[in-house]
Amino acid sequence: MPCKSCKSPNRSFIGLFHKNPDNNHKSSNVVIWKRNSFYARKAVNQDKEAQISQEQEDVGNGSSSSSTSFLSFLCPLLKLFSAGDPSKERNYLLEATSSLSTLARLPWGSRALYDRLNDQRNVDPPMRLQLFEFEACPFCRRVREAKTELDLSVEIFPCPKGSVRHREMVKRLGAKNSMQFPFLVDPNTGSSMYESSNIVKYLFDQYGPSFGMLESTIITGWVPTLLRAGRGMTLWEKSIKEPPSGKLELFSYENNPYARIVREALCELELPYILQSVGQGSVRAKSLLEMSGSNEVPYPVDHNTGMKIGGYKNVISYLFQSYSSAST
Repeated sequence: MPCKSCKSPNRSFIGLFHKNPDNNHKSSNVVIWKRNSFYARKAVNQDKEAQISQEQEDVGNGSSSSSTSFLSFLCPLLKLFSAGDPSKERNYLLEATSSLSTLARLPWGSRALYDRLNDQRNVDPPMRLQLFEFEACPFCRRVREAKTELDLSVEIFPCPKGSVRHREMVKRLGAKNSMQFPFLVDPNTGSSMYESSNIVKYLFDQYGPSFGMLESTIITGWVPTLLRAGRGMTLWEKSIKEPPSGKLELFSYENNPYARIVREALCELELPYILQSVGQGSVRAKSLLEMSGSNEVPYPVDHNTGMKIGGYKNVISYLFQSYSSAST
Protein backbone atom coordinates (compact mmCIF):
# COMPACT_ATOMS: atom_id res chain seq x y z
CA MET A 1 0.00 0.00 0.00
CA PRO A 2 2.78 2.38 0.43
CA CYS A 3 4.76 4.02 -2.24
CA LYS A 4 8.19 4.56 -3.52
CA SER A 5 10.77 6.94 -2.24
CA CYS A 6 9.69 10.37 -1.20
CA LYS A 7 11.65 13.31 -0.07
CA SER A 8 11.02 15.83 2.55
CA PRO A 9 11.72 19.55 2.82
CA ASN A 10 14.77 21.14 4.36
CA ARG A 11 14.37 21.66 8.08
CA SER A 12 16.22 22.90 11.12
CA PHE A 13 16.68 21.09 14.42
CA ILE A 14 13.89 21.63 16.93
CA GLY A 15 12.88 20.49 20.39
CA LEU A 16 11.38 17.06 20.84
CA PHE A 17 8.20 17.96 22.58
CA HIS A 18 7.39 21.36 21.15
CA LYS A 19 3.88 22.41 22.13
CA ASN A 20 2.18 23.82 19.18
CA PRO A 21 -0.20 26.72 18.62
CA ASP A 22 -2.67 27.57 15.87
CA ASN A 23 -4.56 30.19 13.98
CA ASN A 24 -7.75 28.86 12.48
CA HIS A 25 -8.30 31.85 10.18
CA LYS A 26 -9.77 30.83 6.83
CA SER A 27 -9.93 32.88 3.65
CA SER A 28 -11.09 32.25 0.14
CA ASN A 29 -7.80 33.02 -1.55
CA VAL A 30 -5.30 30.37 -2.51
CA VAL A 31 -1.66 31.18 -2.06
CA ILE A 32 0.47 29.09 -4.34
CA TRP A 33 4.19 29.12 -4.29
CA LYS A 34 6.15 27.21 -6.90
CA ARG A 35 8.92 25.04 -5.59
CA ASN A 36 11.87 25.09 -7.89
CA SER A 37 13.85 21.90 -7.29
CA PHE A 38 13.95 18.43 -5.84
CA TYR A 39 17.05 16.40 -5.25
CA ALA A 40 17.31 13.47 -7.63
CA ARG A 41 16.39 10.10 -6.17
CA LYS A 42 19.14 7.53 -6.08
CA ALA A 43 18.30 4.48 -8.14
CA VAL A 44 19.42 2.03 -5.50
CA ASN A 45 17.22 3.62 -2.83
CA GLN A 46 14.28 3.72 -5.22
CA ASP A 47 14.66 0.03 -6.04
CA LYS A 48 14.86 -0.92 -2.38
CA GLU A 49 11.86 1.15 -1.42
CA ALA A 50 9.80 -0.10 -4.34
CA GLN A 51 10.40 -3.65 -3.14
CA ILE A 52 9.42 -2.79 0.44
CA SER A 53 6.42 -0.88 -0.91
CA GLN A 54 5.09 -3.94 -2.66
CA GLU A 55 5.67 -6.06 0.42
CA GLN A 56 3.70 -3.73 2.67
CA GLU A 57 0.85 -3.47 0.18
CA ASP A 58 0.58 -7.25 -0.05
CA VAL A 59 0.52 -7.60 3.73
CA GLY A 60 -2.16 -4.94 4.08
CA ASN A 61 -4.31 -6.82 1.58
CA GLY A 62 -3.76 -10.12 3.31
CA SER A 63 -1.45 -11.57 0.64
CA SER A 64 0.53 -14.69 1.49
CA SER A 65 3.11 -14.29 -1.25
CA SER A 66 6.64 -15.46 -0.49
CA SER A 67 8.01 -11.93 -0.95
CA THR A 68 6.09 -10.80 2.14
CA SER A 69 7.03 -13.67 4.43
CA PHE A 70 8.97 -11.44 6.80
CA LEU A 71 6.21 -8.85 7.15
CA SER A 72 3.55 -11.57 7.33
CA PHE A 73 5.40 -12.87 10.36
CA LEU A 74 6.12 -9.41 11.73
CA CYS A 75 2.58 -8.00 11.73
CA PRO A 76 1.00 -10.53 14.14
CA LEU A 77 4.16 -10.39 16.22
CA LEU A 78 3.80 -6.63 16.53
CA LYS A 79 0.18 -7.08 17.52
CA LEU A 80 1.26 -9.51 20.24
CA PHE A 81 3.56 -6.88 21.77
CA SER A 82 1.13 -4.00 21.40
CA ALA A 83 -0.63 -4.72 24.70
CA GLY A 84 -3.79 -6.17 23.16
CA ASP A 85 -7.14 -4.39 23.22
CA PRO A 86 -6.47 -0.68 22.52
CA SER A 87 -9.55 0.34 24.51
CA LYS A 88 -8.27 -1.18 27.77
CA GLU A 89 -6.03 0.43 30.37
CA ARG A 90 -2.61 0.86 28.83
CA ASN A 91 0.89 0.30 30.05
CA TYR A 92 2.13 3.85 29.73
CA LEU A 93 5.73 2.75 30.11
CA LEU A 94 5.28 1.00 26.76
CA GLU A 95 3.74 4.16 25.34
CA ALA A 96 7.16 5.76 25.78
CA THR A 97 8.00 4.09 22.47
CA SER A 98 6.16 6.98 20.83
CA SER A 99 8.79 9.35 22.20
CA LEU A 100 11.52 7.11 20.78
CA SER A 101 9.70 7.22 17.46
CA THR A 102 9.86 11.00 17.59
CA LEU A 103 13.61 10.83 18.09
CA ALA A 104 13.94 8.54 15.07
CA ARG A 105 12.11 10.97 12.79
CA LEU A 106 13.75 14.21 13.87
CA PRO A 107 13.63 16.76 12.41
CA TRP A 108 10.82 15.81 10.02
CA GLY A 109 7.20 16.77 10.58
CA SER A 110 7.54 19.14 13.54
CA ARG A 111 7.41 22.65 12.15
CA ALA A 112 6.17 24.75 9.30
CA LEU A 113 8.94 25.55 6.83
CA TYR A 114 9.11 29.13 7.99
CA ASP A 115 7.40 31.18 10.67
CA ARG A 116 3.95 32.31 9.53
CA LEU A 117 2.73 33.49 12.92
CA ASN A 118 2.75 37.10 11.76
CA ASP A 119 1.75 36.24 8.20
CA GLN A 120 -1.90 37.00 7.41
CA ARG A 121 -1.90 34.97 4.21
CA ASN A 122 -3.95 31.79 4.27
CA VAL A 123 -2.02 28.65 3.40
CA ASP A 124 -5.05 26.43 2.90
CA PRO A 125 -6.75 26.10 -0.48
CA PRO A 126 -10.53 26.76 -0.64
CA MET A 127 -11.36 23.03 -0.47
CA ARG A 128 -9.49 20.71 1.85
CA LEU A 129 -7.24 18.04 0.46
CA GLN A 130 -8.29 14.47 1.24
CA LEU A 131 -5.75 11.86 2.32
CA PHE A 132 -6.50 8.14 2.54
CA GLU A 133 -3.86 6.46 4.69
CA PHE A 134 -3.19 4.53 7.85
CA GLU A 135 -1.06 5.63 10.77
CA ALA A 136 1.42 2.76 10.86
CA CYS A 137 2.39 3.08 7.20
CA PRO A 138 5.90 4.63 6.85
CA PHE A 139 5.09 5.96 3.37
CA CYS A 140 1.90 7.64 4.61
CA ARG A 141 4.03 9.13 7.37
CA ARG A 142 6.17 10.97 4.83
CA VAL A 143 3.10 12.60 3.32
CA ARG A 144 1.84 13.67 6.75
CA GLU A 145 5.27 15.14 7.51
CA ALA A 146 5.09 17.20 4.33
CA LYS A 147 1.60 18.35 5.30
CA THR A 148 2.91 19.58 8.66
CA GLU A 149 5.77 21.41 7.00
CA LEU A 150 3.44 23.05 4.48
CA ASP A 151 1.02 23.91 7.30
CA LEU A 152 -1.95 22.39 5.48
CA SER A 153 -5.32 21.39 6.88
CA VAL A 154 -6.28 18.00 5.43
CA GLU A 155 -9.25 15.62 5.68
CA ILE A 156 -7.97 12.25 6.85
CA PHE A 157 -9.77 9.02 5.96
CA PRO A 158 -8.07 6.25 7.98
CA CYS A 159 -7.79 2.96 6.08
CA PRO A 160 -6.63 0.33 8.59
CA LYS A 161 -6.45 -3.32 7.63
CA GLY A 162 -10.02 -4.60 7.87
CA SER A 163 -11.46 -1.19 6.96
CA VAL A 164 -15.20 -1.38 6.21
CA ARG A 165 -15.65 2.05 4.63
CA HIS A 166 -12.64 4.01 3.49
CA ARG A 167 -10.81 1.31 1.55
CA GLU A 168 -13.88 0.88 -0.60
CA MET A 169 -13.82 4.63 -1.26
CA VAL A 170 -10.24 4.33 -2.49
CA LYS A 171 -11.22 1.49 -4.83
CA ARG A 172 -13.95 3.68 -6.30
CA LEU A 173 -11.90 6.87 -6.53
CA GLY A 174 -8.53 5.47 -7.55
CA ALA A 175 -7.55 5.06 -11.18
CA LYS A 176 -6.01 1.70 -10.37
CA ASN A 177 -9.16 0.39 -8.72
CA SER A 178 -6.81 -0.82 -6.00
CA MET A 179 -6.09 -0.27 -2.32
CA GLN A 180 -2.68 1.35 -2.38
CA PHE A 181 -1.74 3.90 0.26
CA PRO A 182 -1.26 6.76 0.65
CA PHE A 183 -3.83 8.09 -1.81
CA LEU A 184 -4.39 11.84 -2.19
CA VAL A 185 -7.38 13.67 -3.68
CA ASP A 186 -7.14 17.41 -4.33
CA PRO A 187 -10.62 18.75 -5.23
CA ASN A 188 -9.10 22.16 -6.00
CA THR A 189 -7.28 20.86 -9.08
CA GLY A 190 -9.17 17.64 -9.76
CA SER A 191 -5.96 15.68 -9.12
CA SER A 192 -5.70 12.30 -7.43
CA MET A 193 -2.60 10.17 -7.03
CA TYR A 194 -0.81 7.31 -5.33
CA GLU A 195 2.89 7.05 -4.38
CA SER A 196 4.35 9.09 -1.54
CA SER A 197 7.09 10.54 -3.76
CA ASN A 198 4.54 11.80 -6.28
CA ILE A 199 2.28 13.18 -3.57
CA VAL A 200 5.06 15.03 -1.73
CA LYS A 201 6.35 16.53 -4.97
CA TYR A 202 2.83 17.60 -5.93
CA LEU A 203 2.20 19.23 -2.54
CA PHE A 204 5.39 21.26 -2.69
CA ASP A 205 4.80 22.21 -6.32
CA GLN A 206 1.29 23.44 -5.56
CA TYR A 207 1.43 24.74 -2.00
CA GLY A 208 5.08 25.01 -1.03
CA PRO A 209 7.87 27.57 -0.94
CA SER A 210 11.02 27.13 -2.98
CA PHE A 211 12.98 24.78 -0.78
CA GLY A 212 15.03 21.74 -1.67
CA MET A 213 14.18 18.33 -0.32
CA LEU A 214 16.15 16.06 1.96
CA GLU A 215 16.06 12.31 1.57
CA SER A 216 13.60 10.81 4.05
CA THR A 217 15.32 7.51 4.68
CA ILE A 218 13.68 4.12 4.50
CA ILE A 219 15.20 2.92 7.78
CA THR A 220 14.01 5.75 10.02
CA GLY A 221 10.67 5.73 8.26
CA TRP A 222 10.07 2.21 9.51
CA VAL A 223 11.29 2.85 13.07
CA PRO A 224 7.99 4.29 14.41
CA THR A 225 6.04 1.40 12.85
CA LEU A 226 8.26 -1.14 14.60
CA LEU A 227 8.57 0.70 17.91
CA ARG A 228 4.85 1.28 18.10
CA ALA A 229 4.27 -2.45 17.59
CA GLY A 230 1.78 -2.04 14.79
CA ARG A 231 -0.51 0.45 16.50
CA GLY A 232 -2.63 2.26 13.95
CA MET A 233 -2.49 -0.67 11.53
CA THR A 234 -5.64 -2.74 12.10
CA LEU A 235 -9.33 -1.91 12.56
CA TRP A 236 -10.53 -2.44 16.13
CA GLU A 237 -13.16 -5.17 16.11
CA LYS A 238 -15.56 -3.19 18.31
CA SER A 239 -15.45 0.05 16.34
CA ILE A 240 -18.75 1.49 15.15
CA LYS A 241 -19.88 0.31 11.73
CA GLU A 242 -21.30 3.62 10.53
CA PRO A 243 -19.31 6.87 10.57
CA PRO A 244 -20.44 9.72 12.83
CA SER A 245 -22.52 12.46 11.21
CA GLY A 246 -19.69 14.99 11.44
CA LYS A 247 -15.91 14.73 11.24
CA LEU A 248 -13.83 15.22 14.34
CA GLU A 249 -11.15 17.87 14.26
CA LEU A 250 -7.64 17.25 15.57
CA PHE A 251 -5.03 19.92 16.25
CA SER A 252 -1.74 18.13 15.93
CA TYR A 253 1.61 17.92 14.22
CA GLU A 254 3.09 14.76 12.78
CA ASN A 255 6.08 14.13 15.02
CA ASN A 256 4.49 14.91 18.38
CA PRO A 257 4.68 11.69 20.46
CA TYR A 258 1.28 12.18 22.14
CA ALA A 259 -0.54 13.21 18.99
CA ARG A 260 0.77 10.02 17.37
CA ILE A 261 -1.00 7.90 19.99
CA VAL A 262 -4.28 9.71 19.40
CA ARG A 263 -3.99 9.36 15.61
CA GLU A 264 -3.40 5.63 16.09
CA ALA A 265 -6.69 5.40 17.98
CA LEU A 266 -8.56 7.37 15.31
CA CYS A 267 -7.16 4.98 12.71
CA GLU A 268 -8.09 1.84 14.66
CA LEU A 269 -11.62 3.24 15.04
CA GLU A 270 -11.70 4.27 11.34
CA LEU A 271 -12.94 7.72 12.31
CA PRO A 272 -12.57 10.37 9.59
CA TYR A 273 -11.24 13.67 10.89
CA ILE A 274 -9.86 17.04 9.89
CA LEU A 275 -6.18 17.23 10.72
CA GLN A 276 -5.25 20.80 11.60
CA SER A 277 -1.50 21.23 11.37
CA VAL A 278 0.00 23.18 14.24
CA GLY A 279 3.72 22.65 13.84
CA GLN A 280 6.10 25.29 15.12
CA GLY A 281 5.37 28.50 13.21
CA SER A 282 1.85 27.48 12.16
CA VAL A 283 -0.77 30.10 11.33
CA ARG A 284 -3.16 28.18 13.61
CA ALA A 285 -1.18 28.90 16.79
CA LYS A 286 -3.33 31.76 18.01
CA SER A 287 -6.65 29.97 17.45
CA LEU A 288 -5.53 26.87 19.35
CA LEU A 289 -4.39 29.01 22.26
CA GLU A 290 -7.69 30.89 22.33
CA MET A 291 -9.72 27.70 22.06
CA SER A 292 -7.91 25.53 24.59
CA GLY A 293 -6.09 28.02 26.80
CA SER A 294 -2.89 26.19 25.94
CA ASN A 295 -0.70 25.43 22.96
CA GLU A 296 -0.42 21.75 23.83
CA VAL A 297 -1.28 19.07 21.32
CA PRO A 298 -3.08 16.83 20.64
CA TYR A 299 -6.30 18.78 21.05
CA PRO A 300 -9.41 17.21 19.46
CA VAL A 301 -12.77 18.85 18.91
CA ASP A 302 -15.74 16.53 18.47
CA HIS A 303 -18.44 18.47 16.66
CA ASN A 304 -20.85 15.55 17.14
CA THR A 305 -20.91 15.95 20.91
CA GLY A 306 -19.42 19.41 21.42
CA MET A 307 -16.58 17.83 23.38
CA LYS A 308 -13.21 19.58 23.48
CA ILE A 309 -10.61 17.73 25.44
CA GLY A 310 -6.90 17.89 26.19
CA GLY A 311 -4.44 15.34 27.53
CA TYR A 312 -3.84 12.32 25.33
CA LYS A 313 -4.87 9.81 28.00
CA ASN A 314 -8.23 11.54 28.36
CA VAL A 315 -8.60 11.68 24.59
CA ILE A 316 -7.91 7.96 24.16
CA SER A 317 -10.44 7.05 26.84
CA TYR A 318 -13.07 9.35 25.32
CA LEU A 319 -12.64 8.02 21.78
CA PHE A 320 -12.94 4.34 22.67
CA GLN A 321 -15.87 4.96 25.00
CA SER A 322 -17.75 7.15 22.54
CA TYR A 323 -17.12 5.28 19.31
CA SER A 324 -17.28 1.61 20.22
CA SER A 325 -20.16 -0.52 18.95
CA ALA A 326 -21.07 -1.32 22.56
CA SER A 327 -21.77 2.35 23.29
CA THR A 328 -24.17 2.88 20.35
